[in-house]
Formats: sequence, structure tokens, C-alpha cells
Amino acid sequence: MDKKEALEFISNEEYESVPKEFYKDKSFVLEAVKQNGGALQFADESFRKDKSIVLAAIKTYGLALEYADESFRKDKSIVLEAVKSNGWALQFADKSFRKDKSIVLAAIKTYGLALKYADESLKKDKSIVLEAVKSDGGALEFADESFRKDKSIVLEAVKSDGGALEFADESLKKDKSFVLEAVKSNAYALEYADESLKKDKSFVLEAVKSNGYALKYADESLQKDPDIIKAAKNR
Repeated sequence: MDKKEALEFISNEEYESVPKEFYKDKSFVLEAVKQNGGALQFADESFRKDKSIVLAAIKTYGLALEYADESFRKDKSIVLEAVKSNGWALQFADKSFRKDKSIVLAAIKTYGLALKYADESLKKDKSIVLEAVKSDGGALEFADESFRKDKSIVLEAVKSDGGALEFADESLKKDKSFVLEAVKSNAYALEYADESLKKDKSFVLEAVKSNGYALKYADESLQKDPDIIKAAKNR
């Protein structure tokens, strides 16, 4: 197998099909990780300690931080590059970075759910939580409990992902005006509204007027109601 063929296997993520001797060749490994950072997993141990190779790997695949030498998990410049590439890489960084606002902010901007790995103090920071739910509404699951009652935070989460209403406080799931506002942004939100609202004809009528797709999540008895169906079709 020549170098060109080996790199084709790398591009297809068929790492184990590449003969081991290639992973001991620095020029090959550098080219491989630039093409697909996941190749770092199979590189010779010495190259996992090589900053230029690790940096090239995490720029294409942030999660390659998992395969880098332990020392790089404590290197802020490396960790920052990794989370900018893929926020989920925060889980592989040294735990001290979970309290570092700049690192966590960079992580959640690329992948909101990375909030899961942030320190508890940052899960209570409204500016951090807001950025996280804007990136991925599902991040509300990992925010401090207090934000589940915060209408501004929950509404931003629902705009990003209607299913985020699942993680809202029960009081908001029963709040007609709030759920209606949520449904306007994302019909899917109605699925996680309180059952009483899904059975409330006047409420469902308003909901489908604002977003016809919400009909799918109304109580079955109302999905066949001619008034509801007509209102949904007119949207």
C-alpha cells in the first residue's frame, strides 16, 4: 500500500485498514490528521505528544483531544481550539477548564449541550445558559433548576428546539400564554405542554391558528374537530 492509498482509507475513516508502519511516519500522520483528526487515535504514542500534530488533529476534529497526551488536556490553547472545533470536546479537557468561562463559552457556542460538562457555578450563570440554549434548546436540561422557571430562558430554548419545553418547570407547561408563545416559535413545543392544555379546545384553536403544525400534538379528540382542522389548514 502506498501513501495515497493509505490516505484514502483515512478519509473514509477506515483507520485500521492502514498498516501500522504508516502511523510511525510523522509526515504521514500530520497529513492524515489534517484530513481526519480521528486518525490521531492510531498514531504512534510519540506523535500524541507532538503539539503540531495534536493541533492539526483537533482543528479538523475537536474530539481528537481524547487521544492526545494527557498534558494537552491541561493546555488552554489546545483545549480552546478543540472546543471551538467541537464543543463536546469539553468532556476531555482537564476539569479545571469546566470553571473557565471563556472555554465553556467557546464550547457551548459550537455545541450547546456541552453545558453538561460545565462547572455547576456556570450552570447558574444566566449569560452562559442563554448562549447554550440559543445554540441547542436541549441544553436547558443541564442548566440550573432555577432557569426552568425563567420564561426568557425557556422561550429561547424552545425557539431553538421545541422539545426543550420538556425540561421546563411544570408551572410553565400549564401557563396558557407562555405555551402559546412557545408554540408560535415551534409547534413541537405543544407535545410537552400540560395535558389539560392539549384537551382545551379554545387553547388548541389559538395554538393551531398561530402554527398549524401544532395540530399533530393536540389531544386525539381534537385532532378530528372540524373547527380545529379548518383553523390549522388556514395557516
